[in-house]
Amino acid sequence: MAVTTLAPNVEHAKRQRWRHLILGVVCMIMIANLQYGWTLFVTPLQAAHAWSVSNIQFAFTLFVAMETWCTPINGWFADHLPFSVGPRIVIGLGGLFVALGWIINARAETLPALYAGELLSGFGAGAVYSCAVGTSVKWFKDHRGLAVGLTAAGFGAGAALTVIPIQMLIAKEGYGATFFWFGLIQGGIVLVVAQFIRNPGRDEAPAVTAVKVQQTSRSYTPGEMLRSPIFWVLYVLDVLMCAGGLIVTADLAPMARAFNVADAAFLGATTLGVALIFANIMNGAARPFFGWVSDNIGLSKTMVIAFGLGAAAYFFLSVAGRTPLGLIFFAGMVFFCWGEIFSLFPSMCTDLFGQKYATTNASLLYTAKGLAAFLVPLGTVVASTIGSWDAVLYLVCATNIIAVALIITVLRPAEIRHHATDAKGTPAAQ
Repeated sequence: MAVTTLAPNVEHAKRQRWRHLILGVVCMIMIANLQYGWTLFVTPLQAAHAWSVSNIQFAFTLFVAMETWCTPINGWFADHLPFSVGPRIVIGLGGLFVALGWIINARAETLPALYAGELLSGFGAGAVYSCAVGTSVKWFKDHRGLAVGLTAAGFGAGAALTVIPIQMLIAKEGYGATFFWFGLIQGGIVLVVAQFIRNPGRDEAPAVTAVKVQQTSRSYTPGEMLRSPIFWVLYVLDVLMCAGGLIVTADLAPMARAFNVADAAFLGATTLGVALIFANIMNGAARPFFGWVSDNIGLSKTMVIAFGLGAAAYFFLSVAGRTPLGLIFFAGMVFFCWGEIFSLFPSMCTDLFGQKYATTNASLLYTAKGLAAFLVPLGTVVASTIGSWDAVLYLVCATNIIAVALIITVLRPAEIRHHATDAKGTPAAQ
C-alpha cells in the first residue's frame, strides 16, 4: 500500500504530535470508568437482581477479555489502513461500541444481557486503547515511555473525574440511568474526537536525536515477534502484574466494606469515594512518571523499582486498610505501583520489535491483560473461602516479588541478547 510522504518540518511535526497525543488522551479519559468505575455498579446490580457478586464480576472479566483479546484486530487495521484514516475509523467505531454496550447494560434484566453489554463495551474500549497507544508510540520515537505514559494516564486517571457524579446519579436515578447517560455521552465524545486523530506519515515523526535506552533498528512483523522468546517472557510478566491490579480494581468496594470503612465519612465524602478518586489519580500519575523514569534509566530497572514498591503497597493495604486514611493512602499506592505497567510494557515491546507494526505488536502483548482478567474471580473465591481479604493481598504481594525476580534473572539478560543479535543482523525495512 502506497504511503504518502510529507515534507519534513521539524517544528510543525512537534506541534502535530502533541495535538494527536492530547486528543488520544481525551478518548482514553472517556473510556476510563468502563473499567475503573465498574466497582460502583456491583452492589446496585446485586441489590436489584439478587445476582451473586461472582456472577456480576464475571461480566467485568468478559469486559477485560474482550478489551484486550480483540485489540490485535483493531491494531492490524490501524497499522494497515492509510495513516490519515486508520485511527479515525478504529477509534470512532470504538466510541460507537462503548455507547451501545453501556446502553445494553442499562436495560439488562438477565446476566446474559449484562454479559453481552460488557462484551460490546470491551470491544469498543479495546479499539480506543490500542489505537491511542499505537499512535503515541509512532509519533514519539524519542520520548516513547513518557508519551505512552501520558496516553495511558487518561485511562488510568480519567475515572477520577466521574466517580462522584456516577455515585450521585446512581443514588438519585439508579444504575440503569447512569449506564445509559454515561455510555451515550462518553461514546459520542470519542466518536467526534476520533475524526481529528491520525498516525504520522513516512518521515513525519521527529527523528530520534538522543535516546538513553536501546531501541531496535528493525521492524519485526507480528509473526516474527511471536516467535521471539523474549516476547513470551514479557507476556508472562504482563499476566502476573495485570492480575493483581485487576483484582483490587474489581474488588476494592467489597474489600472496603469487609474492612468496615467503605461508608465512613472522610473529607465530606465516603471513604470509598475518596479512595477511588485518589486511586485513579495515582494510577494515572504513575504512567507518565514511570514512563519518564524509564526513558532515562531503562525499562528493566524501572520495572524492578515499581514492582518492588508494589509488593510493599499490597502488604500495607492489608495492614492499614481497616482505617479510612490507611485504605485511601495504600489503595492509591497500589494503583501508583501498578498503573505504570500500561506504559512500560508497550514501550518495551516497541523498543524491542520496532515501529512499523507497533500498534499490532503492542496489542498482541496487551492480550495478557485479558488472560489475567480470568484470575479476577479468584480474589472473590479466596476471600470467601478463607473469610478474609488479607490472603488475597498477600498473594498478589508475592506475585510482585516473583515478577521482580524474573526481571533480574530472565528478562534483562534476554533483552541484552536480543539487542546484541539485532546489532549483528540486517535492519528490516522501516
